[in-house]
Amino acid sequence: MGSKKKILIIQKVHEKGMELINNHPNYDVEVTDDTSIENLKSKLKDCDGASIRIAKLPGETFEGAKNLKIISRHGVGYDNIDLKKAKEKDIKIAITANANAVTVAEHVMFVLLNIAKRKDLFDKTVRDGNFKDRNKLPKTIEVWKKNFLIMGFGRIGKALIKRCLGFEMNVFVYDPFVDKDKIEELGGRKVEDLAEAVKTMDVISLHMPLTDKTENLINYNLLKTMKKTCIIINAARGGIIHEEDLDKALNENLIFGAGIDVFKKEPPDDNNPLLKNEKVYLSPHTAAFTDECMTRMGKETIQNIIDFFDEKLEKSKIVKL
Repeated sequence: MGSKKKILIIQKVHEKGMELINNHPNYDVEVTDDTSIENLKSKLKDCDGASIRIAKLPGETFEGAKNLKIISRHGVGYDNIDLKKAKEKDIKIAITANANAVTVAEHVMFVLLNIAKRKDLFDKTVRDGNFKDRNKLPKTIEVWKKNFLIMGFGRIGKALIKRCLGFEMNVFVYDPFVDKDKIEELGGRKVEDLAEAVKTMDVISLHMPLTDKTENLINYNLLKTMKKTCIIINAARGGIIHEEDLDKALNENLIFGAGIDVFKKEPPDDNNPLLKNEKVYLSPHTAAFTDECMTRMGKETIQNIIDFFDEKLEKSKIVKL
């Protein structure tokens, strides 16, 4: 491969990933936790490759990076990277496509069951010594035979459908880019008209990127057409759901509940209404934060860089710019 490649690890990944490259003869590695634009611009100037977690990489950080060829994202989302500038400079963006699908799918089922079975309320009732009030508590709902809509049918969606079918749910899929035959092969039914489909759904789970077309896709006008027993879960990207509209819909009892792992602004502002809404199950963008998944993501993040320079990185892991 010639002279050593210089690699910048922006925010350290799992030690199992670092082990792959720390002592590799073909690479000089530097780790930085300073995610300021000034620092990243300075560090990337001499780098051939980089990895990144949740820090932002605006276009100006690439300005002097004449040798930068690959950015490996620790995860599957890439909206924290200026894709337009990356394309201009012919910088490839890789994702950890194989690491977190099962983990996020499990998180969705965990959130669904917590909301449907009112876990926190029941647990608190016993701990507070109010066991005798059990007949006064609001009833839970079943997920058996319910209609489940998966919005976005990539690797996570495909992992999720298996778990939904295990609960004998009727699974529907909204994804304009996936063929009907593929969806039916995995046990689902493709829907073409989202506005019509949401009217009959009991659960809606989002698994699509944040784009101009998906921003605020779930808004008040759509929420008010849903069933009052509907549960909506977002473990994809904040901004797909209009947060104020969701809060309003929940307060007006237009839907049953929501599970939110991602926010338009992270961390969310203290005045974000969802933080005080007891009908929302919240988590801090941690749907993939199992020990097993963090190990896999760390290893795949680094392996993607190594595979790129060895010219054997799978094309499916490279983002189409």
